[in-house]
Amino acid sequence: MDPWVWFSGAVLLSIAEVLGGEFVLLMLGGGALVTAGAAVFVPWLWLQLLIFALVSAALVVGARPALLRHFRGTAAIRTGIDAVIGSKATVVSTVDADRGQVKIGGEVWSAQGVEGHRPLPPGTPVTVVDVRGATAVVIWGP
Repeated sequence: MDPWVWFSGAVLLSIAEVLGGEFVLLMLGGGALVTAGAAVFVPWLWLQLLIFALVSAALVVGARPALLRHFRGTAAIRTGIDAVIGSKATVVSTVDADRGQVKIGGEVWSAQGVEGHRPLPPGTPVTVVDVRGATAVVIWGP
């Protein structure tokens, strides 16, 4: 097959990718582009088709997942305890190593300070570093 046919196919597949956005047609276009280069040296159609299939499959398996991760991101939504850890809070009643209360996002939680740290008076900004049961473990600081 003429290399220009493969090159035209690569261009058309890449343009068609705009409609889909799944990166499959772009990977097939990459396979066609590599095959266009190989078609200059390889006159047999069956070998060109084999090159196209292998390169396209390698791109779909190897490059497509990385492209999807990059463009779609892996921003996971934190829920439950993971959403509380690292959040900012304000001390409601004095927090020491045993007990106290903090307000986290409008809710009052039981809290305790880290062992060996000074008690935290009401109004102190704190950060949640752990959750043990229904008790937030906090340290001083925003």
